[in-house]
Amino acid sequence: MSAIGDPDRLHVVFVHGLWVHSTAWDNWGRLYAESGYEIHAPGWPGDADTAEETRANSAAIADRGVAEVTDHYAAYIRRLPTLPTVIGHSFGGLIAQKLLGMGLARACVAISPAQFQGILGVPPVQLKTASPVLAHPKLLHKTWTHTKDSFHAAFANAVSREESDEIYERYVIPAPARPLFQAAFANVRPRSPTRVALKAKRGPLMLIAGGADRTVPESAVQAAYKKQRRNPAVTEMVTVPQASHSYVLDTEWRTVAEIALSFLARHDVFPA
Repeated sequence: MSAIGDPDRLHVVFVHGLWVHSTAWDNWGRLYAESGYEIHAPGWPGDADTAEETRANSAAIADRGVAEVTDHYAAYIRRLPTLPTVIGHSFGGLIAQKLLGMGLARACVAISPAQFQGILGVPPVQLKTASPVLAHPKLLHKTWTHTKDSFHAAFANAVSREESDEIYERYVIPAPARPLFQAAFANVRPRSPTRVALKAKRGPLMLIAGGADRTVPESAVQAAYKKQRRNPAVTEMVTVPQASHSYVLDTEWRTVAEIALSFLARHDVFPA
């Protein structure tokens, strides 16, 4: 396959998480393009070009696990002319950290990332949020999607119901249940696909948490930070107060996007 993009520019790859289509990065893409980056927001394997098309063919994304999705993004990155910055949200944040540890990113921003292997304990609010999936093992090889009610309660709880419903209509898609099961049982599987290479030589990493996040609470992000900061490379964490899990695509998106831009500028991963 031929290479993608301009070798003289800095590239950024956005990785979405469960239940959200890659078009949720559109606002980020415009802002980062204005800042001089070349933008890439490929979906997960099986995602269609639009949220509507993806909803219409949910079977195409069923039974996709963390390893397969990571390999999908790794293959994409290997076609780029230079190493990109990788920015991921939720399970995309976990995958972004895996790509950083694999030497496939020059820097990483992980926003409310799903837990990797080795993080012990799950906050009760997170268990409640994941229980509609984890309580039904038959979903392992299938997809599951939020209702408008569950999305507002667990994902977009810090914004109005009107805004939550608007986000739902625009971006929410079914998602494979398998990654949730893989994360839930990561610490009883010696070769869990959620493992991150914490000791690898890597570039700068920023972890961002939402103070009102019920899907990946701030305490879960802090647990990841405590492990990642043992690496000699730059590792930072910041919390956006009163933000819920939807803060990459709701009215808080620019706040989060500019926090990430500032981090990249401080560590010389910014277009001239």
